[in-house]
Amino acid sequence: MTNLHFHGLHVSPRNPQDDVLTMMAMPGQALDYKVEVPSYAAPGLYWYHTHPHGESARQDLDGMSGAIIVEGIDEYYPQIRNMRERVLILRDQDVEDSEASLRERIFTLNGAIRPQIPIDSGERQFWRIVNASPDLYADLQLSGGQFEIVALDGMPLSYHDPQRSTRKGDHILLPPAGRVEVIVIGPPSGAAATLSTRCVDTGPDGDANPAMVIADVGAPGDHSPIRTVVDSSGPLAHDKVGKTLVRELEASKPDFTVTFTEDKNGFYINGKKFSTQDEPLVHVRVGGLQHWRIVNSTREVHPYPSGSFLGLRRKRNRFGLPGMAGHRECSLRRHSGSHYGLYRSSDQRHVALPLSSAES
Repeated sequence: MTNLHFHGLHVSPRNPQDDVLTMMAMPGQALDYKVEVPSYAAPGLYWYHTHPHGESARQDLDGMSGAIIVEGIDEYYPQIRNMRERVLILRDQDVEDSEASLRERIFTLNGAIRPQIPIDSGERQFWRIVNASPDLYADLQLSGGQFEIVALDGMPLSYHDPQRSTRKGDHILLPPAGRVEVIVIGPPSGAAATLSTRCVDTGPDGDANPAMVIADVGAPGDHSPIRTVVDSSGPLAHDKVGKTLVRELEASKPDFTVTFTEDKNGFYINGKKFSTQDEPLVHVRVGGLQHWRIVNSTREVHPYPSGSFLGLRRKRNRFGLPGMAGHRECSLRRHSGSHYGLYRSSDQRHVALPLSSAES
């Protein structure tokens, strides 16, 4: 059995759109989707994957996922126009060592193990990266170079603040379902460079996330068709949230507190085992802004998809970069930790809090 989830897009949860609860194709059956992306959708990288509860992790491992691009990001950052664009999908694959009787889970890039990413010396390319792994974290780094961050989780950095420019970082932590859009520069001629992930500590009960090389970078002579960023036109949208309102909500008591726990029998929300048949825990008016406190009482790191989420500026964000507070579609909580944030409801979906990382 299977179905589709359109991750990050603010689309209807009703049939025939992003309905992961009642739309289900059994063997030999087919589903027809008609997804209406709203005109106010922020331009950037989104993705889709299968989402049958209890089966989604295995199907993600089988490669049942892909990228979705909402064009128009060049209006916020005109410098990316005419750059070579690459869509890079991180998935994971089990590799067996028959002699040692060991099984290791590694990252693949666009379905290949340690491929080459062609880029000439000094060339600037625009990379759109999605971590489509069900449970591996990627702390990405480019040897000898930096990432110039343009957008996070499908949201241009300047979407909420027109004065915000790109930001540079030596490494970027992408949890499962996380996306980042960056400008990279080709390494010096003759230099060997790699795209890799650093080791990620996911907590005492978390999965192993060792350091590994994902791809080699810098091989010239790419003769594949060149896709460049589409030159867009139209009004530039900025979703401004008043600073006075944000400060007032920050100082107020949280409107909603949720605590996650888990054991060998399942995942619990406020002490109750999760079920797809549960009623929503909280209702938010369309366009409403609330102050939430989210507590992870488990012994492992968990990402949680949260729709439109504004991380409070007094908290350190998941990228470890100061001054990056803003939109978060998929935030990350350390084990035995809590997070305060402002949640904005921007569509008509009831708020649904996350499952474990393998089900997100």
